[in-house]
Amino acid sequence: MEEFEASASAKKTKTIYISTVFGIAMVLLMVGLLGLFLVYANNISRYVKENIVLNIFVDDAAHETDVLQLQKQLEGNVMVKQTQYVSKELAARNLQKDLGEDFVKFLGYNPLSQSIDVYLKADYTNNKDIEKFKTELMKNPLIKEVKYQQSLVDQMNQNVTSISLIILIFAGIFVVLSVALINNTIRLAIYSQRFLIKSMQLVGATKSFIRKPFLLYGIWHGLLGGLIAIILLVGTLYVAYRNIPDLVFLQNYTEFGIVFLGVIGLGIFISGFSTFLAVNKFLRLKIYDLYR
Repeated sequence: MEEFEASASAKKTKTIYISTVFGIAMVLLMVGLLGLFLVYANNISRYVKENIVLNIFVDDAAHETDVLQLQKQLEGNVMVKQTQYVSKELAARNLQKDLGEDFVKFLGYNPLSQSIDVYLKADYTNNKDIEKFKTELMKNPLIKEVKYQQSLVDQMNQNVTSISLIILIFAGIFVVLSVALINNTIRLAIYSQRFLIKSMQLVGATKSFIRKPFLLYGIWHGLLGGLIAIILLVGTLYVAYRNIPDLVFLQNYTEFGIVFLGVIGLGIFISGFSTFLAVNKFLRLKIYDLYR
């Protein structure tokens, strides 16, 4: 009879621990999805900013070698991500595609100027830095004009700031809720062991001795929950890439690694800390309070 009760108790404990691990995994999965969403939102913002083009029009009398030398100087600037030289012929071909007719043949000459398209790094894609950069460029005698869509840059930065603020507020609320859910899951699991905790205390076991195995289990459960969440996250990314191939251009394995490590670290920390608090609570309770 005693062996049957012990077996039933062990089976019940195992079931509780399994449900705890999967409960933690589901919460961490949602945290991980939010982390990946933030990564992609940041990458999209960077991609849009780095595709804002500055058209630098060069004096018609400038030789191509001088223009190419200017291009190399621009590429060495800390603000510049990449440049593209657009010759008069290439500019004419591009405009012909847009118009659908050969305007050079109609006019009898090519009125377009050679230019350099400059793409800035995301950190410098704002009107203040662009205007400062433009002022420096206009000091060069080869450059006759610098054009860019100022209103587009303003609107883009305003939208990015607003969206980022909303996402950060939502992320903060979600993390708090996730911590609360994992904490409640751990507390329920420890609640089922409250009589064992008190029995060990009554026979003379120290608090640290009682806490140690529970803390180890808590850390282990947090680690397992994090690993399960990561496996599910990788599966989600795989399905997303199969259905939306363009996402490949926004992927960043370093940032993904940070998200995955964050998920595991959060799982271990919350699970371990919640276990510590829950065990301490039952260590402080009187025997008659265990039945309430």
